[in-house]
This record gives sequence, C-alpha cells and structure tokens, in this order.
Amino acid sequence: MTQSDILLRDLDDTGILRLTLNDVGRRNALSEAMLAALGVAFAEAGADPAVRVIVLAANGPAFCAGHDLKEMTAGRAAEDGGRAYFSHVMAQCSGVMQGIVNCPKPVIAEVTGIATAAGCQLVASCDLAIAADTAKFSTPGVHIGLFCSTPMVALSRNVANKHAMEMLLTGDMTPAARAAEIGLVNRAVVADSLRDAVMEMAGKIASKSSMTLATGKRAYYAQREMPLTDAYAYASQVMVDNMLARDAEEGIGAFIEKRAPQWQDA
Repeated sequence: MTQSDILLRDLDDTGILRLTLNDVGRRNALSEAMLAALGVAFAEAGADPAVRVIVLAANGPAFCAGHDLKEMTAGRAAEDGGRAYFSHVMAQCSGVMQGIVNCPKPVIAEVTGIATAAGCQLVASCDLAIAADTAKFSTPGVHIGLFCSTPMVALSRNVANKHAMEMLLTGDMTPAARAAEIGLVNRAVVADSLRDAVMEMAGKIASKSSMTLATGKRAYYAQREMPLTDAYAYASQVMVDNMLARDAEEGIGAFIEKRAPQWQDA
C-alpha cells in the first residue's frame, strides 16, 4: 500500500482536516510506512493556511495497535541484531509524536476500537481526544518483555503518576470511561455519536483565529516544562506579543462592539 492508501486525507471547507489511518489489515500499526506518512501529513498540515484543525481517526476495529512487531522482529536479522534498525524506528516514532505536539494546528484524536502501546502513545500525544464508549487503551509491553518506555513519555504527561504506572506495570486494558476519568481522553461518547461529537469540537476550534490557537498551543507545551517563575515570565511575554497582534485587536474590538470578529489569522 502507498502512503496515500494507508493514511487518507480529507479537508473540508471549514478548514477541518481528517487524517484517517487506513491500514486495517495490520490494525493500523505504526509501520515504517505509516510513520513516514504521518510525519509528512502533520508537517504539511502545519504549514497549510487552509488547515485550521486536524482530526486523527482510523478505519477498522483498531484505532492503532502500536508498532508493527513483525517488522521489528525482521530487523533482528541484521548483523548488529537489530540495534541500528530499532534505533531508527524509535527515532522515527518519537519524531512523529513530537511533530503532533509541535504542529501549530490543534489535533483531536477520534478513537474507536483499541489503542495499544504506541497507539495509546499516539492518542496521548494529540492535544484533545474523544473516544467511543467501546474503545479501550493499554500499554501492554510488559506482557511481551518490552516495557512501553516511549509510550510512557506521552502517557505520563497526560495522566497522574499512579494511573500511568498502573497502566504501564499491569498492561491491562483501560475502558474508555476510565480513560476519561484519568485524563487520557477528554470524554467517552456513544459510538454512533463519536464523529458528531468530534466534529462539533473541531468546528468550535476552527472558528477561532489560527494565529491565536498556534500561539496558545506553542506556549502551553513550552511553559509546562518550566519552573513556576520562569513559566510566568515566559507566558507574560507571550501575552504582550499576542496583544500586539492584529487578531487580538480585532477580537477585543468585536467583543466591546458586540459583533462577530473578522479574523485575519495574523
């Protein structure tokens, strides 16, 4: 399958881009081809002014089953036992996850079925996530002697320590309702209404200034890694720069004048 086959792209007239994992036969595994397709898609979407919000969805019974273990096993045939290949794949995967975080456009995961290992990492890396009430999540590496260390990075930045460690140490499946309780997803909804719920959220976000959204997303991820004093100093400067932007002037003026703002995304 080509990259365009395994990752479908659909941009509507409101600026909502749907990226749909479509390697159903491999349960949408993060193969090298899938990782490459995702990397390109997020980079292109981030640079495309027509894209305002990205929805990451999937076809088939699995949202994403994580790394392609058959590919990984084949890599062991190399003279070094697979070290170089494994390093390449982990770097490629980490690059995709960071690409989602660094993408200036908000990314919403629309989760059906299961999201396991790096598939769970994919959900956790998105800015927002809504799951069908039938969805399940897990970091099951402990079952096969391979701790989910890279999924742990995204997971531990979304849920509290005890909840993250429970998922990582037991490898148990976490139902969608529980995933919502611990903050892995925003909420779980009836499966039949999942797409409507996601598109409603995406529509709300798409109606905002893309400059403002990009400013806020970048600042959010930057400040949370800083000590409190540094975070306030950084965020204060972001606010100053934001206040000087055209859309902030327009938005505040529209609020005072009780009219709808006319964004210029600048």
